[in-house]
Amino acid sequence: MGANLDAVLDDLQGREAEHRAALAEFVAIPSVSTDPAHADDVRRAAAWIEARLRAVPQLDVERVETDRHPAVLARWDGAPGAPTVLVYGHMDVQPPDPLEAWDSPPFELTERDGRWYARGVSDDKASMLIPILVAEAFFRHGTPPVNLRLLFEAEEEIGSPHLPHLVRQRADDLACDVVLSADGGMWRADLPGLTTSARGMTALELRVRGPSKDLHSGRHGGAVQNPLHALATIVASLHDDDGRVAVDGFYDGVHDPSDERLAQLAALPFDEDAYLSAVGAPAAYGEAGYGTLARQWLRPTLEVNGVGGGYQGPGSKTVLPSDAFAKITCRLVDDQEPAQVADAVASHLHRACPVGVTIDVLRSERGAQAYVMPDDHPVLAAAESVLREVFDAEPVRVGMGGSVPITATFKEALGADTLFFSFSTADEDIHAPNEFYRPERFRAGLSAWARLWTRLAHDAHERTEA
Repeated sequence: MGANLDAVLDDLQGREAEHRAALAEFVAIPSVSTDPAHADDVRRAAAWIEARLRAVPQLDVERVETDRHPAVLARWDGAPGAPTVLVYGHMDVQPPDPLEAWDSPPFELTERDGRWYARGVSDDKASMLIPILVAEAFFRHGTPPVNLRLLFEAEEEIGSPHLPHLVRQRADDLACDVVLSADGGMWRADLPGLTTSARGMTALELRVRGPSKDLHSGRHGGAVQNPLHALATIVASLHDDDGRVAVDGFYDGVHDPSDERLAQLAALPFDEDAYLSAVGAPAAYGEAGYGTLARQWLRPTLEVNGVGGGYQGPGSKTVLPSDAFAKITCRLVDDQEPAQVADAVASHLHRACPVGVTIDVLRSERGAQAYVMPDDHPVLAAAESVLREVFDAEPVRVGMGGSVPITATFKEALGADTLFFSFSTADEDIHAPNEFYRPERFRAGLSAWARLWTRLAHDAHERTEA
């Protein structure tokens, strides 16, 4: 028997202390996926989630091993005729370093100034715990209104290297009508919003090699090419004076944003001066002809993320270094192929190489496709309706400058679109010291998830009846 929504909402509201205790247990597990020293802790986090789900006897729960960290899957098919929803989240976290910058222990949930502080509390433990608690509440009062698939991985912070294979291998078990991602986050704390797009990515590393060893710059300077000078020349060639990427073929397949989409961006309450103050930059900069939000969400970019070579210590050392390097990432938009963009950039780097040095271009094995949820997707409209109810405000549709590679896999392997339905916000210092989460967002998320599942079942029934 389907659960009554009011009973579920009352149940969730009455268990605040219990929910906070559960979150405190979860964040106390230092599930740092990138550090082999924490491999057992990552397994403990997976075991914690598995045990929580197995406590709901109606769920069919499974831990799936990979070559590194496990994932946890669960399913329930007790709502015939209702949509099937796949809930995605991740239990791994970033390292807490630097520890001395934390005002409280990173793996101890600490409340101060109306915020919960802990590593991973925003990214993604609080937001992924919310749908688990909602599912528990529905089962306490009957059954959920939708069929459920739950997929929680432990490798998102290291690029989800094994998740695409798992999704493709278990596509029949994960088949769904839509993916609801507990990962992600809202654009601003003072505004309900839905992220409808994420940029793709590809990465390269450039190695410039000159003499076979470091040389005395007085004895050899001016006689052989300096790899740092060559690197500077190559890097400078990547953009023109208007901030446009100067790589042949980089923009192949890229379409100008529609006038309607640009008008939507212009209508958003965005204060560029406040943004620049927040990031500490003296002025905005980027591809000419586009505003800041369009450049962040709708246009591709090429960024040099790091350069190095030569003497890095204190004082001076008169050396002509033997090599230098640069790390490059490109954020991509719809219709750009990561491999083709990487090919274009690599070709440009080779053409831009000056005489006197040689270069090697190393390409990342993983690329990410951009993702765009269709504007007319019925789940998007349902989610907006729910956010209006919960926040008593009109939600906005925004983009994500970053990349979420698994969305493309969900689309390819399951034929399902992904809605980011996280109640984290972009200012919560994820990946940084003193990461936090707002308790009021946790409460809002519980209500919103319960309402959305109910709305999806109702809307599907209405479409069937029509």
